[in-house]
Amino acid sequence: MLHPDMYVVWFVGTSILKVLSMLGLVYAVQDEIQQRYARTIDSLSHGFLIRDRRGYVHVANERCAKLLGFNNAQELIGLHVCDLLPNLTRDMADQYFRRFEAKDVQYPISDTAVMRLRNGNSLPVELLGSPYIERGRLFCLVQLLDISERKKKDDLLYQAARIDPVTGFYNRHALSLRLAQEVAHAVTAGRECAVLFIDLDKFKRVNDSFGHAAGDELLRTAANRLHGLLRPCDVLARFGGDEFIVIIPDLAPNSAEQMAIDCADVIIAAMGKGFELSYHAISVTASIGIACYPDHGDDSDTLIRCADIAMYEAKKAGRGEQRVFNDAMNAAAKDGLVIDGALRGAIEANEFYLVYQAITNAHTGRLTKVEALLRWHSSLLGPVSPDRFIPVAEDSGMIIPLGTWVLEQACRQMGQWKQSALDDVTISINVSAWQLADPDFLQLVSQALISNGLSPHQLELELTERVLIEDAANVQAVLAQLRALGVGISLDDFGTGYSSLSYLTQFHLNTLKIDRAFVMDIEHSERSNSLVHAIIAMGHSLGLQLVAEGVETAGQAAILEKMGCHYLQGYHISRPLPPDELLRFADERRSQAPAVHGDYAI
Repeated sequence: MLHPDMYVVWFVGTSILKVLSMLGLVYAVQDEIQQRYARTIDSLSHGFLIRDRRGYVHVANERCAKLLGFNNAQELIGLHVCDLLPNLTRDMADQYFRRFEAKDVQYPISDTAVMRLRNGNSLPVELLGSPYIERGRLFCLVQLLDISERKKKDDLLYQAARIDPVTGFYNRHALSLRLAQEVAHAVTAGRECAVLFIDLDKFKRVNDSFGHAAGDELLRTAANRLHGLLRPCDVLARFGGDEFIVIIPDLAPNSAEQMAIDCADVIIAAMGKGFELSYHAISVTASIGIACYPDHGDDSDTLIRCADIAMYEAKKAGRGEQRVFNDAMNAAAKDGLVIDGALRGAIEANEFYLVYQAITNAHTGRLTKVEALLRWHSSLLGPVSPDRFIPVAEDSGMIIPLGTWVLEQACRQMGQWKQSALDDVTISINVSAWQLADPDFLQLVSQALISNGLSPHQLELELTERVLIEDAANVQAVLAQLRALGVGISLDDFGTGYSSLSYLTQFHLNTLKIDRAFVMDIEHSERSNSLVHAIIAMGHSLGLQLVAEGVETAGQAAILEKMGCHYLQGYHISRPLPPDELLRFADERRSQAPAVHGDYAI
């Protein structure tokens, strides 16, 4: 039997062994938990660290170490977060932690940043922060997500949103934002800026002739040439299609307009040198409109609109021109919008009608031709002159249905004049470039002649020089088909255009109409007299018929007849008349013709 003290010793020893066993078990469990914990955070695909209030790292995983440029996670333990990121200050680290102590904060707290690492590299990351409490202490648990690929995609999207894919320069959206910034700077700094709206003339012909790939090549080449002419601070953007905009920023007071004019002249000269495109020499000119802050507007939209309006005025003046915006242009643009609205539905409402002006034989006085002239009496605007509504119809595309109506109406009228004094006259109608580009135009002409029982030689189509240069290759092909049909081709306003002489052989015309600007002074100006005489002599040598427009006096008629001009047209002969009045005039002319040889009075 053991002594009682031995029982005590045995009991204590046994208890100690049990406690040690329990502690060993607890330690083993804790060690296993810690290892599992370490393996778990190391298995995370994102960087992971836990820092305390002071900024020291307590836990980190291998991914975090790799992202921050360390060899292993153990190197991070005990370091201050400012030791991990050279550009991070302790104040910034403390401010970040205080966000986790604020009330009503939504977790995780998400931030994006570009971190500068110890090795000098940059790392775009997303930081997801959440609070972590251990033994009553607040820690900050942060996940670091490498967003390099996302950033690349975002950058590409940003580029797509602001950069034109064809030229590599600003697009329309980015241009508007940049111009708004430049205007804001000019306002605060007391400076000026200018906007140049540039349109490449005849670009459509390049697309149609060589394809869109060649058109894109031309746009890139033109954009690079433009950029090479500008100052480093100037801004170039492709506004759309064949349109570019240049911003000239930060200009001294009262200097913007002259600076813009000088820049526009340089651009026009540079564009006029032509381009080598797909082994072809391409001639492309530029029309430029100019608007300046503060004279023409104080916001980006207004300045762009005003420059656009001025550009269209430059186009009207002829290719390769520049114009500075003024209020009169704005009034004309507003008038154009009103007219455009009124044009819609005007044909269906029977608001258009034709009048006819006689064209007589200069030698016999016999009425041999008539010109159909379009007139419009709008129910909203009253009488609207052709020089107001024709340009609007051309810009809007309304000129095609309007031209079709004129062709059909004029031929129908000729059919109604059969078996009358106007039975064998030729009717002349004006045709626009839009109509010649319409693939249905030849069929429309042929159908109008057949439907009204007319011979092709009774129809003459009048073109301006501008029509001939719009798309020379296509125009030449269409005119050849019209000539094969037997329809006559007349060049209107001869002598007032671009390079008239080249068209006489290139397009095989039938008739030249001498512009009234030359005819009006032939009685009193030796220069005008000599010029008209030279035109008539040239026309004879080329076998062309000649019509003098704007004949208003008997003296002019006599001089023209003596020079050998074939036909006369003007108020001295007759004003434009409605169909019934013209028929009466023709009856009178026929009865008087034998008795008034050489007399051109009505």
